[in-house]
Amino acid sequence: MNGKAVLFMNGVPLKSSNPRRVAFEILERIERERSYADILVDRALAGSSLKGPDRGLLNELVFGVLRRRGTLDHIIGSCSSMAVSRLERRVLNLLRIGLYQICYLDRIPSSAAVNETVNLSKALAPKASGFINAVLRRADREWESLPWPDREHDPAAFVAARHSLPRWLAEKWICQLGLAEAEALAGALNETPHLTVRVNTLRITRGDLLGRLRDEGVMAEATGYSPDGIRVLSPVRPAALYGFSEGLLTVQDEASQLASLFLSPLPGESVLDVCAAPGGKATHLAQLMANRGELVACDRDPRKLPRIEDAARRLGTSIIRTQLLDASRPLNELAERRFDRILVDAPCTGLGVLRRNPEAKWRLAAHDLERMARLQATILRNASHVLADGGALLYSTCSVSTEENEGVINDFLSENGDFMIEDLRTVVPGHPGLFTEQEMFRSWPHRHGMDGFFAARLRKVG
Repeated sequence: MNGKAVLFMNGVPLKSSNPRRVAFEILERIERERSYADILVDRALAGSSLKGPDRGLLNELVFGVLRRRGTLDHIIGSCSSMAVSRLERRVLNLLRIGLYQICYLDRIPSSAAVNETVNLSKALAPKASGFINAVLRRADREWESLPWPDREHDPAAFVAARHSLPRWLAEKWICQLGLAEAEALAGALNETPHLTVRVNTLRITRGDLLGRLRDEGVMAEATGYSPDGIRVLSPVRPAALYGFSEGLLTVQDEASQLASLFLSPLPGESVLDVCAAPGGKATHLAQLMANRGELVACDRDPRKLPRIEDAARRLGTSIIRTQLLDASRPLNELAERRFDRILVDAPCTGLGVLRRNPEAKWRLAAHDLERMARLQATILRNASHVLADGGALLYSTCSVSTEENEGVINDFLSENGDFMIEDLRTVVPGHPGLFTEQEMFRSWPHRHGMDGFFAARLRKVG
């Protein structure tokens, strides 16, 4: 295949110039194989013959359908003679692709959306092409006047249908935030986030990089919370940005940048990052340390360690040493070591980054929160054993659930009297809305314009 990544349909290489067909295959693979949308889209763009606007349409269809799937299914169910749960998956994905264009893409005439989808169905689901045609034409006529669940009598059903969430998650967020704010959060997660990058201050200042980007015609602005962040407002690929290949910047959301700032490592210290891949926080920690000291970046997957090493080389952070380590098990490899600071950026459900990974909405279930919390508690406990007396440990996740965050921290503190929680408000002063009553950090996409994130810093005092 000349080294290019190619999508396959039923074992046959797919090099289609039809963005709707490629989007269909990606959506099928996401459901069939639990694949990740961003990886599949990147591979498709690298291996297909799509040109110009069709590349943008592919991206829009895949991520748009995943973000709006719950709403699309509600409309399909209202316009179909058959329940959504009884529809064959490929038929349902074709309907979602067609309906998304009708409801959300003003630049595509509804007639074209219907005709293109029906033509595609004749190749992919020929027996259902008439049915698909009928549902889409009815939806085109009626979708704006269709009834929705009653907001007052069944708020969870309303939020699930109107704002595209699984019902269990709508119920959880209504309980956690109230109805109005749950709607605002769900709405924010359906929007496409701006690209945010972190300036590599080892090589350039934020002001200088902003100036260079603007000279290149890129609209950009400084982030409001992280002193190292830039929000890119122009549509541009990260690798095409000025200074990317030279290691002047790296892609990292503002909330993720704050995690490294909260740990506040100092030059010359020894730092452990136990769940480091792909290396964004590890390279930021090395940057904050002025590239002096020792930073051990670990991951349990040997295939991910080269990604950390590549990021470190590009950004010029030479103090990073990678190590294969499964933090869910006792850290026997480090048993004789004690670190000044430890970052536990724990694996989580990712509920705070659903706008970037919308496929996760449809994979998760309520029981996953408790399952992840048990894993997170184990990793936190194991990491705490190699922290030096007086050292600091930062626990963080990209989830907004209390089970994975406050619940894990409070349980750990109740079992470990030699640890105390520290006030993070001094790191980002003047922004009380970023912190909980227990002085822990929590960001929300609908409140702060960045990913949903949590962080708590613990000090070993005994």
